[in-house]
Amino acid sequence: QVQLAESGGGLVQPGGSLGLSCVASGSIFSINRMGWYRQAPGKQRELVADITSGGSTTYADSVKGRFTISRDNAKNTMYLQMNSLKPEDTAVYYCNADHIQYQRGSSSRYAFDVWGQGTQVTVSS
Repeated sequence: QVQLAESGGGLVQPGGSLGLSCVASGSIFSINRMGWYRQAPGKQRELVADITSGGSTTYADSVKGRFTISRDNAKNTMYLQMNSLKPEDTAVYYCNADHIQYQRGSSSRYAFDVWGQGTQVTVSS
């Protein structure tokens, strides 16, 4: 079993900064790709940024230059540093991990497209 848990959300003023963390738990050998998504009220969930195990990153145009994604493979943890936050960044932010190799009993298994429960980020004065 693999689970993801986000932390770090909250209320911040426009122009402020906030950092999110996502920890993957379980007997994990490796995680190929991890990403942050967000969903604002009445809108579809969208990709914010993602990162491969090798460190390659992609960002949504709306956050380029303001957000930075990173990960610590040894800790199975991913981060999102958000700077110069805008009211339109308000959303529930979700952690996603794909192609996870983990141990279950005496065998190695794979999990795909695993989601965290989400953390609320509100940007408001």
